[in-house]
Amino acid sequence: MITLLVAVAGGCGAVLRLLADALVARHLPARVPLGTVVINVTGSFLLGLLLGAATGHPAWDDARTILGTGLIGGYTTFSTASVEAVTLAAGRDRRSVLVATGHAVVMIVLALAAASAGWWLTAR
Repeated sequence: MITLLVAVAGGCGAVLRLLADALVARHLPARVPLGTVVINVTGSFLLGLLLGAATGHPAWDDARTILGTGLIGGYTTFSTASVEAVTLAAGRDRRSVLVATGHAVVMIVLALAAASAGWWLTAR
């Protein structure tokens, strides 16, 4: 049953990612794909909250699996972020490579900070 719930939650997370990406693209047009940044940072924050709250509470194991692996795992996307960085660098000139590298580094740093903040807020 847990496997089915993780699959359904993952599908819901993927739909949320699609909607969030479209919303960001509509309201924050940019040369770099900000939607993936927003998605990965908010997903990292939510996962940090969930895991911080669930730590030391065995009763939360199923919720952590369904929501963390399923919903948030379906919502966030490392593969899209990687392809977007490669696409940004495709111009192969120095500026393109710098923009791609900066975009990837900023996203990773923000996502780690967001996960840490979520964990810190709940793991007390």
